Amino acid sequence: MMMTRRQFLSRSVLCGTAAWLAGSMPGKLLAGTTQGKPLGIQLYMVLQAYQSDPMSTLKTLKAIGYGEIEAIVTSTARTLRDQLNDAGLGCPSLHFDSLGIEPGIEAAHVLGTQYIVSSMLPAFMQKMNGNDKGQPTYSRDDAKRTAAFANQIGEKAKKAGLQYAYHNHYREFTDVGQGQTFYDVLLKDTDPNLVKFELDCGWVHVGGKNPIDLFKANPGRIPLMHAKDFLPTHAPDEHPGTELGRGTLDYKPILAAAHQAGLKHCFVEQEGPYTRMSQLDAARVDYAYLRPLR
Repeated sequence: MMMTRRQFLSRSVLCGTAAWLAGSMPGKLLAGTTQGKPLGIQLYMVLQAYQSDPMSTLKTLKAIGYGEIEAIVTSTARTLRDQLNDAGLGCPSLHFDSLGIEPGIEAAHVLGTQYIVSSMLPAFMQKMNGNDKGQPTYSRDDAKRTAAFANQIGEKAKKAGLQYAYHNHYREFTDVGQGQTFYDVLLKDTDPNLVKFELDCGWVHVGGKNPIDLFKANPGRIPLMHAKDFLPTHAPDEHPGTELGRGTLDYKPILAAAHQAGLKHCFVEQEGPYTRMSQLDAARVDYAYLRPLR
């Protein structure tokens, strides 16, 4: 059974650095697009297919219509770069949690990405402090510490010619008092020049907030987004993923607000389990739903 994205990230944080650095060489990816704003996909979504047959998977994504990949750790940076070049896919963004910050920056240079993104920064911080047990907490003090650390990452990224962005899950929308959520504190306490955001719209909805409101309230802060949806459920800790257009979110107004707020890249990412169809078939459904809305 495929592990959830959160399980994958929590198991891989701070691991795999040597594999990425080995064989790394500077280079740039092909643009891989025919329009100004191509649709992208998070590599995690098709991870099983990619690990089984990398080139066939990437070429299939290109044939579906995707122009960009958001990378995660799968092999060496040079290997992934060459595969993406061969498939004609761009790679503007990299999730670095399983590498570490400095190795993530090195990998981003190899891949030619512009953005380095933390998938689960509170968990990353917890593991950096030697605590790999239990879930991170999301208090006001936690939010302030997270914001301070995000600024540090942003400064390192800026010095390396990159842009750091924070990716959310749903617990960032926990109420921390004074009429604010954890996410509100992050927005307020981070330097807009150092810290941007990748809004995972599906997790925003699970957290009880509206992605449209966040885009409208934060123009210029959210250049990246994940298009994701979930099936309705009454279980508070169960969030079964589903194909876009088959869950609870209408992405037409979300995308309109996102583009108005300065969106640069949109990545499809579906959570498992894949019980209705394969990962690649789900990628086809997601593209068919989202492309006309662009």
